[in-house]
Amino acid sequence: MDTMRAPVEMEVSKLPSLTVGDVYVDMPRMTTRKVNVFYGDKMALDDVTLDIAEKQVTSLIGPSGCGKSTFLRCLNRMNDTIDNCRVEGQIKLDDQNIYDPHIDVVPLRARVGMVFQKPNPFPKSIFDNVAYGPRIHGLAHNKNELDGIVEASLRRAGLWEEVADRLDQSGTGLSGGQQQRLCIARAIAVSPEVILMDEPCSALDPIATARIEELIFELREEFTIVIVTHSMQQAARVSNRTAYFHLGRLVEVGETSTIFTNPQHELTNSYITGRFG
Repeated sequence: MDTMRAPVEMEVSKLPSLTVGDVYVDMPRMTTRKVNVFYGDKMALDDVTLDIAEKQVTSLIGPSGCGKSTFLRCLNRMNDTIDNCRVEGQIKLDDQNIYDPHIDVVPLRARVGMVFQKPNPFPKSIFDNVAYGPRIHGLAHNKNELDGIVEASLRRAGLWEEVADRLDQSGTGLSGGQQQRLCIARAIAVSPEVILMDEPCSALDPIATARIEELIFELREEFTIVIVTHSMQQAARVSNRTAYFHLGRLVEVGETSTIFTNPQHELTNSYITGRFG
């Protein structure tokens, strides 16, 4: 037997036929049912069913290539931008199927915002970075309203005090941590219902990471947040529920404290205890 394939085949044999834990929550903000994702002929997600709880943080964890980022991108149809990607199943936001052919992805991505792994401010002023979304979505009727949205968004992102006197300067001139908070301000400026975060701290130093984690903790009072992270410590600190993915399958989901102290599935336990991943 191929010695490289043997461990993978062993892991596949351990995958549960059904997700361990409660995939359903009362009054979810989003629901996913039997979601499969293919890149060409390769299956990246296999039969994932999961509710996203309203005004909570749901962490998606698992080894590299397990499907957690693929699942995250399904939630606002970012996979549409990838050639040969096919999504099957049903994903609903407030009981509306976001993959309905009549759904316009532009307003969808305002309702379900995204913060990426690497800070990606626009090559515009700090003000225009935050004002961009409200402008294109017609959320402000005059300059005073726009000014108010920009200030409120920067305050909620914990950045206002640091940039209030230089809003006309380029967003790309900020530090890495400030840029990421600017991207969060940009996301919340259009009043999303859900914020997706794909490893938002992986490019940041420990101090900037701590600030983003504090911000996530504050934002969950207003927003539903789904975060992909490679840091189990981060997942334990910021999330209410944690979902563990492995080889494209959702293996286990539950309250974060339970997942990290008393995981029920062997694969989850092996990952949590550092035996692989």
